[in-house]
Amino acid sequence: MNIEDLSPSERRLWEAFPKGELVDLSSGDPALDDPGQAGRWGHDRLIRAEVLVALLAGAVEPEPGHVAAVRLSGARVFGSLNLGHAAVEVPLALTGCAFDEAPHLYWASMNSVHLMRCRLPGLVASGTRVDGHLWLEGSHIYGGLWLDGANVTGILNMSGVQLANPDGDALLADRLTVEANVYCDQGFTATGEVRLPGARIGGQLIFRKARLHNPGGAALTASRLDVAANVFCDGGFTAEGEVRLRGARVGGYLSFVGARLANQGRTALNCDDLGVENDVYCSDGFVAEGAVSFAGARVTGQLSLSEARLVNPDGTALSLQRVQAEEVLLRPAEPIRGVVDLSYARINLLRDAADTWAERLQLDGLQYETLDPPMTAKERLGWLRRDTDGYAPQPYERLAQTYRSLGLDADGRSVLLAKARDRRKTQGILRKTIGWMQDGLVGYGYRPFRAATWLIGLLAFGTIVFSIHRPDVLNSDDKPHFNAFFYTLDLILPIGTLGQEGLFAPKGVYQWIANFIVAAGLVLGLTVAAGVTRVLSRE
Repeated sequence: MNIEDLSPSERRLWEAFPKGELVDLSSGDPALDDPGQAGRWGHDRLIRAEVLVALLAGAVEPEPGHVAAVRLSGARVFGSLNLGHAAVEVPLALTGCAFDEAPHLYWASMNSVHLMRCRLPGLVASGTRVDGHLWLEGSHIYGGLWLDGANVTGILNMSGVQLANPDGDALLADRLTVEANVYCDQGFTATGEVRLPGARIGGQLIFRKARLHNPGGAALTASRLDVAANVFCDGGFTAEGEVRLRGARVGGYLSFVGARLANQGRTALNCDDLGVENDVYCSDGFVAEGAVSFAGARVTGQLSLSEARLVNPDGTALSLQRVQAEEVLLRPAEPIRGVVDLSYARINLLRDAADTWAERLQLDGLQYETLDPPMTAKERLGWLRRDTDGYAPQPYERLAQTYRSLGLDADGRSVLLAKARDRRKTQGILRKTIGWMQDGLVGYGYRPFRAATWLIGLLAFGTIVFSIHRPDVLNSDDKPHFNAFFYTLDLILPIGTLGQEGLFAPKGVYQWIANFIVAAGLVLGLTVAAGVTRVLSRE
């Protein structure tokens, strides 16, 4: 490029480049210097894109002892800044500049790139490698930001960036690799889909106070995202549209504290098959209008929904199906509106509260070691009976086992008795009849001392009957003494003898009564013995 063809402003930039000095073309008036007002800027602030390309491509040698760089502020760049496949060895730092056309950096090898508080009709950096930081802080990019396949060895800073591409991808960053932190905070906004599927981030991913807007679609797609440290979508984070973190891996914490997600009638937060090495916080003011799903997720620490508000009345509001977690804190600010699916989850400690239980639950296959608080069996049975699938044996057995492990054997038996009673409701009339008899007599074997009451009643009945109608003596030559009480007790006892049963023999209907007492005594006696054995073994 001939230096004689340069404008005065371009000549200043050309001469400043070898030493890396800043060329500031701004007026000093903040209102006028806003890149959105670039149409009002004069010719003295125009810089041709081809001049920038020439400098970045090595048209001017660096001055010895200095670091050459393109440092420009307050300029309007017109023409195509096309550095596709270029190898750029010097930094590019533009501040408060406006571009007429979207810069193209695809598959370029760049030094650090700073485009701060700039206005761009798009930025194409697909496959670009940046050896240093990619700094876009405060810029307005209204035609889509393409970073798919890009590699940034330093920080990717998009703090305060405004992205607008309502009919497409606001940020296309599939398979992006960043070796340090990614900042999408401090007023970061996106109209259109933000895409990070398959991205790998070596530090933290920060969406604190970000606002994503893509109603009816995906606000954030980050399936298979791999973040080495923490992910923060909190501090006022909002999303209209689905947030997808399916299959993502987070090496630290995942925080949605105070976030507001809205995708009514659809999925608001999809964290299926998520893996988190520490805790997950959807708490302290977290609001989701739409389904929240952690199906198949693995959380090494705590999954907290403390003081959250979940609303999806026509479907599943919260899915923890097949979740594996050390602890789940399920104490929302109010009862969850919609189904809570805990089926086949494996949780070491489940913390909940009766006053915030969802009206509809799915509990079949749920495994837990401890419940906090354990509550009484009566209260916990109210929890089990909210299951939308009706009777299933496993939830009762799991709850009974938990009570027994806590030494609350009576509560465990109460749960198993309730299981038998609820099962009876699903059976035919014959089995129901038998069940009512079992329940009334011995409480399905879980109320063994009820059998003792029946034994006493049976003893009293036999004593009265045989006092009124004394049985005949078997050997007429003997004159044994008859005692109706001991005779009935001798019939009841399944083993041993009191010397009465072998001496007397009732006839007719009284023989049937005696046989009934023998059979009933055997069944009731064994039930009492089993109950006593269980109590003694527990003690």
